[in-house]
Amino acid sequence: MPIFEFRCEKCQEQFEELVLGDDQNVTCPACGSDKTSKLLSACRFRNGGGDFGGSFGGGSSSGCSSCSGGNCSTCGG
Repeated sequence: MPIFEFRCEKCQEQFEELVLGDDQNVTCPACGSDKTSKLLSACRFRNGGGDFGGSFGGGSSSGCSSCSGGNCSTCGG
């Protein structure tokens, strides 16, 4: 079952929800509104030694917030 990101149109809360199908109504956990919209999110995964994703064009990692160069133990670069 995929996890999707949503934003509540009433209170602007952004949250993740496990969704069974496209027709499932998702309610906001903060305010209970059923007026939510699915967000488009980037996918990132690691396969062996390579780091893929991070942006919609694929590409390589530009680092994390602690090193910004991709060469620390936090980001594995």
